[in-house]
Amino acid sequence: MATLIRNRQIVDEPSRPDPRPDILVLQPGDDPSGVADRLPALKVVAVDFPKYGDGRGYSIGRLLRERYGYTGELRAVGVVARDNLQLLAQCGFDSFELRDGEDAAEALKGLDDFSESYQATVARPVPLFRRRIGR
Repeated sequence: MATLIRNRQIVDEPSRPDPRPDILVLQPGDDPSGVADRLPALKVVAVDFPKYGDGRGYSIGRLLRERYGYTGELRAVGVVARDNLQLLAQCGFDSFELRDGEDAAEALKGLDDFSESYQATVARPVPLFRRRIGR
């Protein structure tokens, strides 16, 4: 069974959400604009990462947060590992279903691998050079 990290905590609950009207799973090829009108009623939007090298889910997460204003739980599912967590969090994901065999405590440390990001992100919308102006 996979492990779930939510809001920087390892949680004891089934990682895959049960199919419910307030939970939506998006695949890499899905267009978030097609579900934008449903977002306010959704508790969880899970974005599937079917293989390690497929980065389309990062864009979906960022679009959901920035363009469509989604404020509920944004969960990364599928092939999600420690190495992905920092970037996923920068794209707006706040929960992560780790792949089987992944050490959750070690993966949680991955959220703190980098103390800064140069570019603007969902988590830190002002780029580093703008944050440093006036120092």
